[in-house]
Amino acid sequence: MREELKRIRRRIAAELQETDYSEAALLMHIDRALTEWGRDSGLSLKEKERYRKQLLDSFRGMDILQPLLEDDTVTEIMVNGTRSIFVEKNNRMLLWDRHFSGREALDDVIQVMAASVNRMVNTATPIADLRLADGSRVNIVLPPAAPDGPVVTIRKFFKDPLTMEKLLALEALTPACVAFLRSAVICGCNIFISGGTGSGKTTFLNALSAFIPAEERVITIEDSLELQLQGLPNLVRMETRDPNLEGIGRISIRDLIRTALRMRPDRIVVGEVRGEEALDMLQAMNTGHRGSLSTGHANSAAHMLSRLETMALMGGELPLAAVRSQIASALDLLVHLGRQKDKKRRVLSVCEVLGMEKGEIRIETILEYKDKSGLRFTGHQPQKTEKWREIFGSVPCFREDGAFWLKDEAVPAAPLRIPAVPEPDP
Repeated sequence: MREELKRIRRRIAAELQETDYSEAALLMHIDRALTEWGRDSGLSLKEKERYRKQLLDSFRGMDILQPLLEDDTVTEIMVNGTRSIFVEKNNRMLLWDRHFSGREALDDVIQVMAASVNRMVNTATPIADLRLADGSRVNIVLPPAAPDGPVVTIRKFFKDPLTMEKLLALEALTPACVAFLRSAVICGCNIFISGGTGSGKTTFLNALSAFIPAEERVITIEDSLELQLQGLPNLVRMETRDPNLEGIGRISIRDLIRTALRMRPDRIVVGEVRGEEALDMLQAMNTGHRGSLSTGHANSAAHMLSRLETMALMGGELPLAAVRSQIASALDLLVHLGRQKDKKRRVLSVCEVLGMEKGEIRIETILEYKDKSGLRFTGHQPQKTEKWREIFGSVPCFREDGAFWLKDEAVPAAPLRIPAVPEPDP
């Protein structure tokens, strides 16, 4: 069957060669070819419909990947050359029962993806990051970097972004944690979100951004557009660009951060920090742009600080002590995410950055996840309360039972309906 479909596809491609054909014309050719084949092979109506869609996808969609892209339950697609395709579905990794018919078919899909966003990927530039029209993030690695054949990894995103309400329903965090982070965003704390691959950093950043006051000007900076910030009329999105064939025209995250500083931002949101741009982000936070948000890969909050040190050192010839001082003064909170044994993504810790002590960055864990008790207050009250005092005229506190409240004043109305912040006892 597969060889016959390949033959039919080659025939239709030859018939339509150098023709600006419509989808209706394409379907007419497909139906005619399948009817002729059906006379001899006795195809059932159900088989014809299936082959019709496969052929249409091979011309207009992403070939055999199209059904996976249309399946809302699939969150990750991993193409390991022409041999195998793995998918993540309902938090489980599964081997799909289909694969590409050959290298040519896979190469065609890769070039369609790259061309759709005007990116270039070939043996000279074998690695590319891009996005699809539906917002899915794509990473492509070609030979010689991938000697066993092209590798394509597609991270899909929910069509309807997960809100903080939905994350609460999924038990990703607690009402007290939401109330604390809501107040931190409103009063302009600089928050860094860390976690491993697939831990939900971008999803959490989207949900957290809903607490940004609507009247503020927000500028987002990303390698490829993924963030789906809602309810911000004064929102500017910027994206990096790869160099052209002559090696010129590259726009880096560092370039965009520097440009953003001239655009009168209230807040700067950097989708993900991976390298030397960390220094520019820290400097932006230290020059009055409070309330900034960003994410990065790390195994813990402490590990994230070490990675930020390394990345910032790549960005300039500064002594380690100076870099640590920049981090300590720029960041207010570290939120660390992870995926647990039950495959659920959760907030594992919320830490406060308290400054320098004996040459080291001092952090204190305020909320921490334990397997038996969940995300709970550790007993360490927030200490950097100046921003809360300025905006709310009060300080953040956790009661012994873990409930969050603002001493002397309730949290102002938030843009989302979430559990009310408990009032202090008289």
